[in-house]
Amino acid sequence: MATWDDVARIVGELPLTSEQSPHDWRVGKKLLAWERPLRPKDREALAANGVPPPEGDILGVRVSDEGVKYALVADEPRIYFTTPHFDGYPAVLVKLDAIDARGLEELITEAWLSQAPKKLVQEFLTGSF
Repeated sequence: MATWDDVARIVGELPLTSEQSPHDWRVGKKLLAWERPLRPKDREALAANGVPPPEGDILGVRVSDEGVKYALVADEPRIYFTTPHFDGYPAVLVKLDAIDARGLEELITEAWLSQAPKKLVQEFLTGSF
């Protein structure tokens, strides 16, 4: 079970990241991860599809593309989900109390890799940062 402190720690260990406001993390100016409580329309859409809306903290995380989002949702629906609000947008919603710290670290690092400047990504991957 991951917590907001885990999110802050993981993001904080990546170069050029900041928490612009509580639970709103960026790499440079690009959104990386954020708190995303479910709105009434989100709950209605999930219920209409026979999916009970999750309780607890929800984290939104950027992914490299929608294919990745749908693969995560299909592979681990107890952890990842999406709503119609995110149709056409490369982001996945995460049930924070269902993901472990290792899975969260992998997800956030992948998000960082997709959002960080290319030169910084190269330096990070080669260990020269």
